[in-house]
Amino acid sequence: MRILGVDPGVATIGFGLIEADRGSQRLLRYGVITTPAGLPLSNRLYQISQDMEELLSAFHPDEAAVEELFFSKNITTGIAVAHGRGVILLELERAGIPVYEYTPMQVKQAVAGYGGAEKRQVMLMTQRLLKMGEIPRPDDAADALAIAICHGRSATSLLNTERVFDPRKYDTR
Repeated sequence: MRILGVDPGVATIGFGLIEADRGSQRLLRYGVITTPAGLPLSNRLYQISQDMEELLSAFHPDEAAVEELFFSKNITTGIAVAHGRGVILLELERAGIPVYEYTPMQVKQAVAGYGGAEKRQVMLMTQRLLKMGEIPRPDDAADALAIAICHGRSATSLLNTERVFDPRKYDTR
């Protein structure tokens, strides 16, 4: 299964594409979408929409995993990120790609084994799980890869029999 992980934002949107199959993940592509700081919000959102549409048509993911919003100190930044996240969700829906959402704690738990893991620990585990020579950069792209890994581990889990087991694939004679 091809999974697109997305770390939403307005200035920088991280993306990571992996292939997941029963507990193993393989890196396909990763990077960021950026919008210029001087543009009005409406222009930036339009650019995100266009870039997401292009990304989806180039990569053809089977499913997408998007990080849920986490408001910490700066609610103004959180509101802008929410706008960008809305555009991302809209483009995924338009493309007919199923969307799964994960909290930062769920991502940390799935990747590092501990929901309170430090950012560096998650980045190092992402590097290790995807057999990368170095830690993925920038941070937004690394976060997107971790989100994709989180979904890959959930979606291809042997415990998730609804999604994994398809009796039509097996000859029962």
